[in-house]
Amino acid sequence: MSKILFINSVCNGSTGMICKNLYKAAKEAGHECCIAYGRGNAPEGYNTIRIGNKLDFYLHVLKARIFDASGFGSKHATKEFIKRIEEFKPDIIHLHNIHGYYVNIEILFKYLKDHPEIKKIWTLHDCWAFTGHCAYYTYVKCNKWQTCCKGNCSNREEYPRTVFSNVESNFNKKKEVFSDIENMILITPSKWLKKEVKKSYLKNYQVMVINNGVDTNVFKATPSDIKKQYNIENKKVILGVASVWDKRKGLDTFIELSKQLNNEYQIVLIGLNKKQIKTLPKNIVGISRTENIQELVKWYSAAEVFFNASIEETFGMTTVEAMYCGTPAIVFNYSALPEIIGNNGIVLENEDILKLKNIIGRLEEKIIINNMNYSLNITYKKHLILYEIK
Repeated sequence: MSKILFINSVCNGSTGMICKNLYKAAKEAGHECCIAYGRGNAPEGYNTIRIGNKLDFYLHVLKARIFDASGFGSKHATKEFIKRIEEFKPDIIHLHNIHGYYVNIEILFKYLKDHPEIKKIWTLHDCWAFTGHCAYYTYVKCNKWQTCCKGNCSNREEYPRTVFSNVESNFNKKKEVFSDIENMILITPSKWLKKEVKKSYLKNYQVMVINNGVDTNVFKATPSDIKKQYNIENKKVILGVASVWDKRKGLDTFIELSKQLNNEYQIVLIGLNKKQIKTLPKNIVGISRTENIQELVKWYSAAEVFFNASIEETFGMTTVEAMYCGTPAIVFNYSALPEIIGNNGIVLENEDILKLKNIIGRLEEKIIINNMNYSLNITYKKHLILYEIK
């Protein structure tokens, strides 16, 4: 059995939950595990390492926001972290999100290069690893990253937002830091992201597609009175869910759609902040982000249609969760979303609101899942095989 060190920006949230689930599966299989993280709280019952402290984090944020240096702060914190790695002596290091203002990529990856005997697995949850700045680029239709990020960055105002642009230097540094690492393979949650990786300077690595997993014992059709609680029991619900509702997630598209719908329908959006909720039209119910999984399952199950209006997704977890709850989905033909739909919804070629309105009326029958393979058990098995290959 192996000693496995997971590294991620957080222990909570979507990527944090993925790490915790893999930790539990690996531990049950007999491996010794530890999660290293940069922000938030450590969950009870897990062996964890906190990388740096709040001061380290805020200094890294300051450096990144002013000088476009995300990933190049936290030097002292990372040196101290390296000491903890050497104490743990992992056989496998499984990287997840390494951006997020908590670790210095130059120091960390020098350690990885200096230890070819350690097996390295890097799960890419977005595109940050192969760009000079951004985590996503579909929205601004940029492909500079395929050769070299130069000039004005179209995404400078997006995460990680910065005052001065330093994309060309970042691109070249990251290319050097992330290249030529022995005994490392990459994992992507979708075929789409794998294709993008193969266009980048990471193309020489082996890349495996392992979809994110859904707990099918939890995400399943579940009767409830959730509609009645919101006095919309006689409405047909069009549901949207996101952890952060920014431009790429399609909040504006939902608002435009609300103008075209009659009183028969009710849009419900989950994951909005207080400011966004206050500015919503009257025919949209806005709900703040919830960590209550059962409440989310009730909404998925109660909705007539799940609509993912995003144009940038490396997988589309909420869409899969909704479909496992028996609700048909509509997605746009962008990034990874089309590949997960199968026969359980419709892919729209563009943001045609009138066409969207007509399609919604055709998707009010509940679906029976019989052609989806996104269960956690499948995800676990694929990872465990990977952990056990010497």
